[in-house]
Amino acid sequence: MPCKLYLLLTFCLCAVRQAQAGDWPQFLGPTRNGVYAGSDLAAVWPKEGPPVVWRKNVGQGFSGPAVADRQLILFHRLDDKEVVACLDARTGEPKWTRAYPTAYRDDFGFDEGPRATPCIAEGRIYTFGAEGMLSCLNLADGNMLWQVNTKNEFQARKGFFGAACSPLVEGNAVLLNVGGDGGAGLVAFDKATGRVLWKCSDDEASYSSPAAATIHQRRYAFFFTRAGLVAVNPADGAVQFHYPWRSKMNASVNAATPLIMDDSIFLSACYGTGAILLRVKDNGVEKVWSGDDILSNHYATCVHDHGFLYGIDGRADPGFSPAPNLRCVELKTGKIRWQDDSVGAATVLLAGDQLLILTEGGELIRAPATPAAFKPGDRVQIMPAGVRAYPALAGGFLYARSKDMLYCVNLGSSK
Repeated sequence: MPCKLYLLLTFCLCAVRQAQAGDWPQFLGPTRNGVYAGSDLAAVWPKEGPPVVWRKNVGQGFSGPAVADRQLILFHRLDDKEVVACLDARTGEPKWTRAYPTAYRDDFGFDEGPRATPCIAEGRIYTFGAEGMLSCLNLADGNMLWQVNTKNEFQARKGFFGAACSPLVEGNAVLLNVGGDGGAGLVAFDKATGRVLWKCSDDEASYSSPAAATIHQRRYAFFFTRAGLVAVNPADGAVQFHYPWRSKMNASVNAATPLIMDDSIFLSACYGTGAILLRVKDNGVEKVWSGDDILSNHYATCVHDHGFLYGIDGRADPGFSPAPNLRCVELKTGKIRWQDDSVGAATVLLAGDQLLILTEGGELIRAPATPAAFKPGDRVQIMPAGVRAYPALAGGFLYARSKDMLYCVNLGSSK
């Protein structure tokens, strides 16, 4: 390889890694798998815990924050409006807000705010509201570029808890599990105009968000719908394969995002569904292992590190028994290596060789990602209980929201 070309490629790779470390522009981070690529986190936390840089009152919602170019996007509900707000990520100071009406009502008396995490891509923000309103805004000033009401356009059903699919930008498309009628289960929208590029599948929508990957030199978008795994060509919507896999219970949901590792796909759900590892082969899939007593994710997606899965097993509903627990599972066999009952319901991120666990009770835990045992090095209460939204980790700062507050916590080594 010529020296100049090698240096150019090296520079581009470093730039990409730096951007990924500095940004958390979508659900589950830049690589959509809960992994933080930065090396700027402090090796030791202060005795009193990492400092809270700022905190801010927020409205309703389970939508996690998204961060790009030191700008934080918050998607929440205030009164009868879904609101997109842009904040300075380092100070919490507001830059702009945009809002539109919503009439969403939760049938179970839970939170009535948006569930899906925004996606920031190429100077645009994509949000998906609880009633199914897909919006595209300009990151610089919040101007609304386009909107599509998927409830009206595709007769998308409400489901148990409204729309919750976090948008995925793939190529020129915004991909969503809409769950509409007439073959509009999965829909791709032109990211610049909102025009429908393709639609496919009759599957109902789940609460899982899609992920994309290249396997055996073929590009796939993977959707864990209410009926199972659907793999499509993201360029044209051609269904590559469909693997039926769902609970026998009608009152059930699939919420965790498909986790892709090389040519393997891990799916997990509660309600008697369990966990399954699939391997992509000859444009189809084969089951490697499955079971309902291994690692059943309710809503939080697992992380993977060096052949092991780390995640929360069990239902996170209040008062449900047994309570959720943290587990480590060997990827290739499904063998449980350890479990810990002190964590409860939580989200799990991976930063280097460390797990960052944020519990529903507001406790932040750091522990080595090792199959040997769960040995947390740090545990600190950083926020009140009532944490369901996924946090963002960008530039050494953790951004997390409880029921009514958004926190910025400095986990960096030299900030």
